[in-house]
Amino acid sequence: MSNTLKVIELLKKNYPNAKYYLNFSNPLELMVAAILSAQVRDEIVNATTPKIFARYKTAKDYANVDLKEFTREISAVTFAGMKSKNIINACKILVEKNNGKVPDTMDELIDLPGIGRKTANTILINAFGKIEGIPVDTHVIRISFRLGWTKNKKPEEIEHDLMKIVPKEDWKKIAYLMKAHGRAICKTPIPFCSKCFLNDLCLKQGVTKKM
Repeated sequence: MSNTLKVIELLKKNYPNAKYYLNFSNPLELMVAAILSAQVRDEIVNATTPKIFARYKTAKDYANVDLKEFTREISAVTFAGMKSKNIINACKILVEKNNGKVPDTMDELIDLPGIGRKTANTILINAFGKIEGIPVDTHVIRISFRLGWTKNKKPEEIEHDLMKIVPKEDWKKIAYLMKAHGRAICKTPIPFCSKCFLNDLCLKQGVTKKM
């Protein structure tokens, strides 16, 4: 068994309940939550979205909301002004070009404001069951680099590297597993290597201080 497969096996064993953390019930809710989640903890997003989802049911609802009002409603998240603008403008495009529906292709998703490959992959996987890539968040960036799975720092390059070594059946799960591991052990800036079940398999690339 390769080093990569051993790591994935151990991650699955230690985090059997790893899953996507954001709460949603349809593609539009996921798109909104995913845009809100950039550089903010999922718990804050999940505390913010219930009132939003109760008030705004369709893309048209978001498209017609006042920017300042919506910014106030999501003020608990970081960069609320930018995110509110992206959500409103993305929903305007959905209304104008896609009958108010969230698209289910990578090309269409990344054309929307506030959506890059990570968010697009997240939507495709969790809303439509389409696995075309790996969502690369800060945990995936940090852990894949420390493991030595990549030498790149740019998310798209890291995604490309991971897609070459991670079996496709694990593309959906690997991001959840790394997020769980990043929260529990492989923290920033100092990882708890002494407690890590991957210690013997990890190159610790870029790690200058550990516990």
